[in-house]
Amino acid sequence: MDPSALLAELIRHRTDNPGGDEVALCRYLERALRDRGADEVTVVEVPRSERDGAKGGYVFARWGEPRTLINTHIDTVPANSGWTVDPWAGIVTDDRVVGLGAADTKGAIASALVALETNKPRDLGVLFSGDEERTGTCVRHFLETAPAGTIQRAIVCEPTNRTVGVRHRGVVAVEAEVLGRGGHSSGADHMPRPIVTMARLAVELDAMGARWIDRGPEEMKGLCMNVAAIEGGVAFNVVPNRASLTFSVRPPPGFDAQGFEAELRESARRAGEDVRTRTVLELAPFATRDVDPFRALLGDHPRAEATLPFWTEAAALSRAGIDAVVIGPGDILQAHAPDEFVTKSDLAWAVELFAHVIRQARER
Repeated sequence: MDPSALLAELIRHRTDNPGGDEVALCRYLERALRDRGADEVTVVEVPRSERDGAKGGYVFARWGEPRTLINTHIDTVPANSGWTVDPWAGIVTDDRVVGLGAADTKGAIASALVALETNKPRDLGVLFSGDEERTGTCVRHFLETAPAGTIQRAIVCEPTNRTVGVRHRGVVAVEAEVLGRGGHSSGADHMPRPIVTMARLAVELDAMGARWIDRGPEEMKGLCMNVAAIEGGVAFNVVPNRASLTFSVRPPPGFDAQGFEAELRESARRAGEDVRTRTVLELAPFATRDVDPFRALLGDHPRAEATLPFWTEAAALSRAGIDAVVIGPGDILQAHAPDEFVTKSDLAWAVELFAHVIRQARER
């Protein structure tokens, strides 16, 4: 099958997260995987944490007892502003396929399915999983199942511009809060000033980021300290009774977490004695433990080994004991952008890449 036509069909299955229907696409992919001779195909619905009862989903197929896994996420972000075409039309031109998820990462799904048409796997698993763009519930659910226990290595698909990602940063988001007693602004000179305390903390965090700027491995030095928001207050004549600050850092592999936390506590103490912090998101950094087996799996298809500038679920697989690399058709510069596309030449390259992975996996 032409991967461009198949990709256009996948784009027309709306899986924008939130709001899309991941399970419907999983059912479609279930039929496609059965048609390609999988020994077993399972579709799983996964509840999300939202209060509205939304569900994600994944489909897992196996040939034999999988030791190698190909993993691609099926969900997309919501359509960005600035699209000049229908994001869900799946438009095929002379040289590209345009649509939401074309690069991130339905192009990889289409290419893998085409490769499976003419290459019979052995001891291979294919996981098409939802909720990657938000909270990662689907991969975490899969990793707790029995089939995950046999998998030794994984090819995680993201748009990597024909390189293979072997490391990337994690993400840690923190919320700080301080309480006051609030009141009329005529008494402000003698009352706690929560927003001022958060402003002092912002300056402390900025200085902390500057102190770490040269720490870390090559290509990943520094914290990427981002003071994202200060919130609090209701009117110019009201002293607020609380204020909060949100910030994030992107730690590299081997990050000195204890040193960071000690310095954060000291920064919070200098800003104000009653500042409290809590971590609201923590995504682990990632580094491939042993690249050599992947070099055989991928052959000469990657043009380089790379440090990725974005987070992937390879970190979740790695934390569960499954070594991984990241590779796939498309360019991350297209991901989440209006008029997202992947080139036909990249899709053809990816078909050959996955065909090579399938053949090599049979021999391992």
